[in-house]
Amino acid sequence: MSAQMHFTLRTQSGLRRLCEQNKIPATYEWSFFVKSGGLMSYSPRITDVSRQLGVYAGKILNGAAPADLPVEQPTRFELAINLKTAKAIGLSIPPNLLARADEVIE
Repeated sequence: MSAQMHFTLRTQSGLRRLCEQNKIPATYEWSFFVKSGGLMSYSPRITDVSRQLGVYAGKILNGAAPADLPVEQPTRFELAINLKTAKAIGLSIPPNLLARADEVIE
């Protein structure tokens, strides 16, 4: 786990509350932050990222040189929106954005 991710996980609830109290819309790195009260996230699917990490680790453990492995970019992303949080900060989400969301929390 990176230092940045560790910091984010430890401070996420405080940051989320601060944003809500001051009516600041904020986006988050992963959808699980939205499930715990964040406004929205647009990110690669965490299951795809984890799977890709496992494949890379397997190749390295089987003798591949990390420098020889190609760089791969995520191809599937997910948009999550928390309508409860949007309402709490006085933000209305456009219907066309809601229609594109993979997950809407009400």
